[in-house]
Amino acid sequence: MSGDHLCACGPERAPIPVAQRGRHLVVDLHCHMNIAAAEALIRAEVENPPNPLAFMSAASMATNAKLFAAIGRKLNGIDERLADMDRLGVDVQAISPSPGQYYYFAPDELGRDAARMVNDGIAAAVAQHPDRLVGMGTVPLQNVEMAVREMRRCVGDLGLRGIEIGTNVAGRELAEDAFRPFFAAAEELGVLLFLHPLGFTHGARLAEHYLDNIIGNPLESSIALSHLIFGGVLEQHSRLKLCVAHGGGYLPAYWGRMDHAYRARDDCRRFITREPSSYLRQVWLDTLVFDRDQLDALVRTHGADKLCLGTDYPFDMGEPDPVGFHAHLPDPVKARLLGLNAAQLLGLSPLCDSCGRE
Repeated sequence: MSGDHLCACGPERAPIPVAQRGRHLVVDLHCHMNIAAAEALIRAEVENPPNPLAFMSAASMATNAKLFAAIGRKLNGIDERLADMDRLGVDVQAISPSPGQYYYFAPDELGRDAARMVNDGIAAAVAQHPDRLVGMGTVPLQNVEMAVREMRRCVGDLGLRGIEIGTNVAGRELAEDAFRPFFAAAEELGVLLFLHPLGFTHGARLAEHYLDNIIGNPLESSIALSHLIFGGVLEQHSRLKLCVAHGGGYLPAYWGRMDHAYRARDDCRRFITREPSSYLRQVWLDTLVFDRDQLDALVRTHGADKLCLGTDYPFDMGEPDPVGFHAHLPDPVKARLLGLNAAQLLGLSPLCDSCGRE
C-alpha cells in the first residue's frame, strides 16, 4: 500500500492485511455487534435504564421485538456473519457496537467498565477472523478523561481502528467545550470516529410508522453534525477523521441553507471562518441512502473520495444488496466507494485471494 495509506491509519500502526475476493475490495464500514456481557452488567447495576426509543408506537415496538428475535444470533455473534458476507459480496466488515451500547447514562466507573467489556468482546471477535473483520469500539464519553484513556487502550492494546460515538452524550451536545480533549486525542491518534444515532431525542411527533428511525435517525445526525460545524469543532480539529452514518443525515442534501445563514447572520459566524459546507466536506459519509439518484447526488456534491459503503448489518433498515447498489457507478468511483476509502480510513491492506499478494 502507499505511504499515504499508512499515514491514514496512524504513524505507528501497520496496515492490516485483509482478504479481497473479487475485482474490487468491498469493505462494509457500517455494521454492528452486541456484546451481551456488557448489557447484562448495565441491567444488573442500573434500575430502569433510559430507553432512547421510548417514543415509538406499540406497533413499532412489536415489530422491533420480532426483528431482534430474528437477528439475535447475527447481532450477538459472528457464527453467521461470514456466510452473510460471502452472500452479499462483502470482503471485510468493520464491526461497531450496537448503538444501544453507548451507556452514556451510567455512572462514570460503570460506563467505563461496560465500555471495556464491549471493546474486549469486539476485539475477541475480530481475532477469530482477522482477515475478514476489523473492530471499532466505544468509550464512556460521560467522563472525557476516561474516554480518552479507553480510546488509547482500544487503539494501542486491542488493535481497534475506530470509535463509534453517539450524536449526543446523555443530552449534551458533542460541541461542548468539555468534549474537545476527546476530539483532540482522536485527531492525534488518527483514529476514525463513526457518528451513529439512536432514535431522535425529541421524537414525540415521530411515534407512528417507525418515524423515530426513518426520520429521527437522520435528523439526529444532522443536528449533531450541525453543532460540530457551527460550534467550531471541525475548524479546531481539521484533521479529524469523522464518518457519519446514513449518508450524513439531511445536511448533504440541503447544505445551501446553512451557507446562506453563515453569509446573512452574525450568530452563525461566531466559531467558524468559512462557509459551513466546507466543513461538511471534511467528513466522510456512508452510502446507506437506498436510492441510486441520492447516491449519485452524494458523489457529485460530496465527492467520491469521502464516501464509504455501509449496510447497517444485521438490521432491517440496512442495504440488502450493497455491491449491486453501487454497480452503475464508473469503475474508479465504484472502487473507492466499495472499499478503497474505508481501507484508507481503517488502515487495511487488501490481499488478492488467488495469489496472496498485496
